[in-house]
Amino acid sequence: MQTNWWKKAVIYQIYPRSFQDTNDDGIGDIKGIVQRLDYLAFLGVDALWLSPVYESPNDDNGYDISNYEQIGEEYGTMEDMDELILQAKKRNIRIIMDLVVNHTSDEHRWFQESLKGPDNPYHDFYVWRKGQNGGPPNGLISNFGGSAWTYVPELGEYYLHLHSKKQPDLNWENEKMREAIWDMMNFWLEKGIGGFRLDVIDLIGKVPDQEITKNGPKLHELLREMNQKTFGQYDVVTVGETWGATPEIAQLYSDENRQELSMVFQFEHINLDKQTGKRKWDLKTLEPQELHDVFSKWQTELSGKGWNSLFWNNHDLPRIISRWGHDGSYRELSGKMLAIYLHFMQGTPYIYQGEEIGMINYPVSSIAEVDDIESIRMYKERIQQGYSEKEIMKSINAKGRDNARHPMQWNNGVQGGFTKGTPWLPTGNTETINVEAALEDSNSLLYTYKKLIDLRKTEPVIVDGDYTKVETGNTNVLAYLRELAGEKLLVMVNFSPSDQRYQLDFVPSVKKWLITNYSEELSSSLAPYEAFAIKIK
Repeated sequence: MQTNWWKKAVIYQIYPRSFQDTNDDGIGDIKGIVQRLDYLAFLGVDALWLSPVYESPNDDNGYDISNYEQIGEEYGTMEDMDELILQAKKRNIRIIMDLVVNHTSDEHRWFQESLKGPDNPYHDFYVWRKGQNGGPPNGLISNFGGSAWTYVPELGEYYLHLHSKKQPDLNWENEKMREAIWDMMNFWLEKGIGGFRLDVIDLIGKVPDQEITKNGPKLHELLREMNQKTFGQYDVVTVGETWGATPEIAQLYSDENRQELSMVFQFEHINLDKQTGKRKWDLKTLEPQELHDVFSKWQTELSGKGWNSLFWNNHDLPRIISRWGHDGSYRELSGKMLAIYLHFMQGTPYIYQGEEIGMINYPVSSIAEVDDIESIRMYKERIQQGYSEKEIMKSINAKGRDNARHPMQWNNGVQGGFTKGTPWLPTGNTETINVEAALEDSNSLLYTYKKLIDLRKTEPVIVDGDYTKVETGNTNVLAYLRELAGEKLLVMVNFSPSDQRYQLDFVPSVKKWLITNYSEELSSSLAPYEAFAIKIK
């Protein structure tokens, strides 16, 4: 049944709220995605991962689901969803649903029943505990700050929420709850979707009484059961979001013999610009060599034992060009460098909407302009702790989740072609950064992405080749080899805005230029943000 089509695939993530609005309410919708399928087919992507479009009160922008089998009113109807699956399929594009099964919304019918007390069969669908010494059951902290326990006086019990208190955690010990989840997943699989992205999946094996949240002892057993009861019967891709994964743990998830998931998102590289032991808001400068070491470790240690996901951006992360590239005069060059560095590695690349045209962060000057629940909570917390407003806003502008969520920039018209209404978040610099302009310029970043997608389909060495890190004698110049059946590929990038000299312990002889963001000539130094991939003899 399984064909592993996803090993050659490039997946494009859509944040539906910000992609394309067709009814001018300022919120993107499913019809908007259908409207843009030809563009996505032109780009060459194989699958679209949609952030949640289910019914939700949107306490956490849809990651708080109140009905798994209904489409949120703002996004359209189930008929629209069926049409999207059908129209995408006609263009050989699969639809991957984002699924949150660690928790639901507190407005989900199951939780509403759960509140009726211990005698209700749904009470045990969630994690309820008695308090200790007049306070919560223990010291578990929510990922959004504060205690992970909320007291319900009518019941004399606390419920667990590792995120917002409007996101109660499901009790994965309960077999009936699991069966309800399997039924729901099969509902979607029978519609013909191409797979699932599983939100915070490493939390479902939690053992709250021992304060174990990530990577609990029964996690992999639960995933094998999920595989067996649902997607294991279908030719689909599954990717788990796992903030706590190491290469050893990632092997457990993605080793095909274990029958769990296709791959996981791991975030070791994403944590390299925060201070050690601190939160993501505590900024530090990225060291390119450190980044290269982390990527190389994952490339080497998962080789033949599991599968990598490759990504710079998603709906929770700031725009990569603003973060580790250069969002001024070298915006396109640094964007091409980042793309070339990532896309020649082994794994499945993910492109986040707008990444292919070089969208950048959207700086704000006050907390009143911020929508993201995580940023707002951090702001309140840090103001109380005595941080200066200036310091907090600097962190939000660098790392806040809103950066990724501003509307897609289609053209330089009103609201960038996203909506004729008032967008839910303002649009960014649509004057110079938009799809229409990128399509008209054959040298644009968009065509670099298109070429990288094509190369993955035509060059087996990119999908299956061995990986070797190459020393360059310069911490700003990162290089690696990919090798398969006598074919050798060299990738080199300059991760800085100045010329950089390098030295290799071999002399590369060019057999074929695959891609470059400068001219097709080798020299002993690389220009600012220069990047290339060549086949060598």
